[in-house]
Amino acid sequence: MIACLALLVGPLVAPAGAQDRRQNAPGAFDFYVLSLSWSPSFCAEAEERGGRGSRSQQCSGRPYSFVVHGLWPQYEAGYPEYCEQPSPRLPRNIMTSMLDLMPAPGLIYNEWDKHGTCSGLSAKAYFEAIRKARAAIKIPEEFLDLAQAKTVAPAAVEEAFIKANPKLTTSAIAVTCNRTRLSEVRICLSKDLEFRSCDEVDRQACRRDEVNMPPVRGG
Repeated sequence: MIACLALLVGPLVAPAGAQDRRQNAPGAFDFYVLSLSWSPSFCAEAEERGGRGSRSQQCSGRPYSFVVHGLWPQYEAGYPEYCEQPSPRLPRNIMTSMLDLMPAPGLIYNEWDKHGTCSGLSAKAYFEAIRKARAAIKIPEEFLDLAQAKTVAPAAVEEAFIKANPKLTTSAIAVTCNRTRLSEVRICLSKDLEFRSCDEVDRQACRRDEVNMPPVRGG
């Protein structure tokens, strides 16, 4: 399992049980967050930790830039998780069908157990929703094949995504970071996968003036 990515960045505040009366009921949530992880940052951190097993899946072979971390059901305050325990088994053929967007089997299984079970959808429908949500987002051209490390302002990354996706607004996107690197771009979507504002997600955005984006590698 690609535990490193699951730990690197996750949903947004304390578990929802303390914040929402719905208490992890499948399908009872307010909106989604589509989380796009900057794969080169993940790989750089995995290398620093010596996590060779985790690196081998998305940090070698073909190059990756933004990859799907997950599609997360959210409450207006907090989020549900692990809504069915034990979770329904995820068929292997569904897992393998997602490797072009989520380049590690462990990540896919983890996202189904932790977040997919809260969607109220079947496994097939949930991963179809991930594919549809990802297809609705245009990645800014400057991030598709970043050949050299880039120092960026998080606000500039937001602006680039908004320019590439005209219906996207500043209240529907958040850029996250660690101490030095850009980690993720998180985009808020309605249950119908339309852009929508999300105040709590926006409050969790990176507050640094600048962060580093390691270059795309592999291939």
